[in-house]
Amino acid sequence: MRSSRVTLLACGLGFVVGAGLMRAQQQTRREPQFENDQVRVWKSIIQPRQPLVLHRHEHGRALIALSGGQLKVVDSTGKILTTYDWERGKAYWLDADPPGQLHADVNETTRPIEVIVVEVKQDR
Repeated sequence: MRSSRVTLLACGLGFVVGAGLMRAQQQTRREPQFENDQVRVWKSIIQPRQPLVLHRHEHGRALIALSGGQLKVVDSTGKILTTYDWERGKAYWLDADPPGQLHADVNETTRPIEVIVVEVKQDR
């Protein structure tokens, strides 16, 4: 009887941990990939209707679309600053943000948008 309780407890914990990981994997997020003195690289995963929090980019960056989709960039009031149509497998260049301007990235499609961002730390 004790071993069946332990098995049930272990299965229950495994389910809870697994469900927690699934939820975390379904959240909009940035996943750091690499960093040195010259560049910072991360993977952004923008889930449908889960915008990235307000942020800014001090430096220019290259972006590689791992999955395509339309991404809207909005300011703190929700005003659309620009709209990008990312094509899977294509690379893009984005300049540094204007001083003091914050933005959020919004995915209004039905599928996650995934990109790799390579931010140049030092302007030349």
